[in-house]
Amino acid sequence: MLKIARFCNKVKTVPPREAAHFFSAVVKSQVVSSHLLPTYARVDLAFERGEGAWLFTADGERYLDFASGVAVNALGHAHPALVKALEEQAHKLWHVSNLYRIPGAERLADRLCALSFADVTFFCNSGTEAIEGAIKMARKYQAVTGKPERFRIVTFEGAFHGRTLASLAATGNKKYLDGFGPPVEGFDQVAYADLEAVKKAIGSETGAIMIEPVMGEGGVRVVPHAFLKALRDLCDKHGLLLIFDEVQTGIGRTGDLFCYQHTGVTPDIMALAKALGGGFPVGAFLATTEAAKGMTAGTHGSTFGGNPLAMAVANAVIDVITADGFLDRMKQNALLLKQRLAELKDRHSSVIAEVRGEGLLIGLRMVPPAAAMVDELRAEKMLAPTAGDNVVRLLPPLIIGEQEISEAVNRIDRACTRLAQLHARPVKEAAS
Repeated sequence: MLKIARFCNKVKTVPPREAAHFFSAVVKSQVVSSHLLPTYARVDLAFERGEGAWLFTADGERYLDFASGVAVNALGHAHPALVKALEEQAHKLWHVSNLYRIPGAERLADRLCALSFADVTFFCNSGTEAIEGAIKMARKYQAVTGKPERFRIVTFEGAFHGRTLASLAATGNKKYLDGFGPPVEGFDQVAYADLEAVKKAIGSETGAIMIEPVMGEGGVRVVPHAFLKALRDLCDKHGLLLIFDEVQTGIGRTGDLFCYQHTGVTPDIMALAKALGGGFPVGAFLATTEAAKGMTAGTHGSTFGGNPLAMAVANAVIDVITADGFLDRMKQNALLLKQRLAELKDRHSSVIAEVRGEGLLIGLRMVPPAAAMVDELRAEKMLAPTAGDNVVRLLPPLIIGEQEISEAVNRIDRACTRLAQLHARPVKEAAS
């Protein structure tokens, strides 16, 4: 027998023949085993169905979902417009490949370009694919303009751009890169919002700058608009392309359809995913005609990108989010939630250090460990993920209203009360 893992002083023993398939994760001393590859420390919690901002377990327990599949389920669970679009398309056509025209993809590309700065769109299946495409586009642009040596891209510490090899190199986090061989060449990380560092990083091989307008995984840090403007100026001065990673911020999450629209800064290339499919896997990168001029037939491709099922759902997402009044209501509710959270911060200053973010991409920077807050929220039947900088992210569906906000605030309040008591206990014991 082989002892494969030790968690919370518990050892799980499995036969050697099963060891390669065994996965173990711990949530409050519970061991979860599965034949899934052990790349996630999953919570021992499963859901049977969802409705709006709520998830339901098989035994009927109801959870308030302020994770939204990590900013994916922008319209909540089982939204009737998305269900209708998927069901109708499922009875017609699922996949034909990009050897042929796909009308749904053409329609969605037309709409995204009409709603943004872009002239062209490429569809893929995920955020990391969108980032890979943006990287290729930026490099190809420099090559076809006679500067193939300009392949390097300036990125920022604390960013997260994906899990494939180039996007990992762009992210620059050693923890994610360790053990996968030499990082993909061509990325220069500089300190967050450090303009002088950016200037020093720009050299004869620099071709682009890539940044998230709000760093979600990095702690829900809102990049100052003046800094984004300075990056745009540097790109214009040096002949570089500006890439915005809007995988998490795009499709209404920060209050406008795209985050760049309220920064006063327009990128050359923009990556999208997450909310674009409302839960169905869809990614995209958009660009100006100029930035895309190197991407000719054969330079890029995707087997599943732009498939009819994905396009039907994504078009339905755009229908709902661009409907009159939708984003205005969302902004009002986001403001209400922030106001209520600010009140909680004042009441629980020993627990919440800061409320930050834009729209419904909100971060609570914690005093105790953020993971402890996530556990307490889950005990309150509320879901929220962590982020860097000891932050708990609140990523509710964009459809929430006053009732869901009140529910969330009450649950956060109770969680903070318990954490304040636990946090204060060692101080009292030390004093005695």
